[in-house]
Amino acid sequence: MRGERIIEEKYMTRRERLMATMRGEPVDRLAVSFYELNGLDEDYNDLDPFNIYSDPSWRELIELARDHTDRIVMRSVPFITESGASGAKQMVGIPSDPLSSISTEVTTYDSNGSWIITRTIKAGDRMLTSRTRQDKDVNTIWTLEHLLKEEDDLKALLELDFPPTAGVPDVAVVLKAEEALGDSGIVMIDTPDPLCLAAMLFDMETYTVVAMLEPELFHQLLAKFATILHANTQAVAKALPGRLWRIFGPEFASPPYQSPAAFRDYVVQYDQPMVDAIQKYGGFVRIHSHGNLKDILDHIASMGVDGLDPIEPEPQGDVSLSYVREKYGKWLVLFGNLEAADLENLPTEEFARKIQDAIDQGAAGEGRGFVLLPSSCPYGRTLPLLALANYKKMVELVNRG
Repeated sequence: MRGERIIEEKYMTRRERLMATMRGEPVDRLAVSFYELNGLDEDYNDLDPFNIYSDPSWRELIELARDHTDRIVMRSVPFITESGASGAKQMVGIPSDPLSSISTEVTTYDSNGSWIITRTIKAGDRMLTSRTRQDKDVNTIWTLEHLLKEEDDLKALLELDFPPTAGVPDVAVVLKAEEALGDSGIVMIDTPDPLCLAAMLFDMETYTVVAMLEPELFHQLLAKFATILHANTQAVAKALPGRLWRIFGPEFASPPYQSPAAFRDYVVQYDQPMVDAIQKYGGFVRIHSHGNLKDILDHIASMGVDGLDPIEPEPQGDVSLSYVREKYGKWLVLFGNLEAADLENLPTEEFARKIQDAIDQGAAGEGRGFVLLPSSCPYGRTLPLLALANYKKMVELVNRG
């Protein structure tokens, strides 16, 4: 079996193991990743009040990720342009924030010390506004107000020009991380797709209604974002060939939010050029999609992508890892399928059975490869001891073989 079994007595570096897995080649053991946690981006010595990892409860887990997991470090690639006669260089945008060039942002703090970012965009006679909040003890960003509240907001936004990113990719962002990792892992280039950028402008209910009832308007929005993302992806893929990429956003068109036909129209149509550009330069594409997969797996496979995560178990998802392995594992590297809630809440003996089940299903039969992976990670300031024990069990069982 490719991507899983030992064919000779030797040890691979963690980088070699991950790249062999992506190519469908034999490896010395299964790869294991803690997803966002990689031991490079979490600094327990950083006393910034918004850095939850400075809490002593995180230190052992950070070191475990650093020293004993197959590290996959995510990076979004910014662009650089020269400004004016002086030729001074400046950042002009990143793929996940193409509206930055036509918006104004103000940062404030509320009475609890939370970080509030207010974004405004002047669109005709409308002032479009969004607000987000980040709390000191929670490593996530909450959306308090979405930019687009109704169909007329969308129409106003569509009247504006979305200037495509100019300049060249700042490859140093990736190269610096690769240098720091050495042989202990790889960098995964991270990008949203057009659907992600479009859907996140609305609350979920409004997005669902607009995408279902106003497909012409919604396609106009997707096309604007696609112009930017397709050009960005082409430039980055050419400048940084042969890397693993993660495209996130397709889950916005998965059931029950949209039909399988809508997934084809809103994901496949706009993501295929990104997939093609990445693979043209020897890169690997991993699609990120939470929730239900069964009715859209054919569409995902039709794009010729290389991997899929996190393949959530029931009831969070609607398909077993063994089903995906049997039907699609010949072409796809599977990443999963440990549910984050189980990682944080199940007694370790019970969670160990979940780990072993994922290993057995993910590595069974013929297939391209499998990486043991949770669906996300804890985001509170204090890491529970149970979660730490369950992370340790992941590493232990993978190394047990």
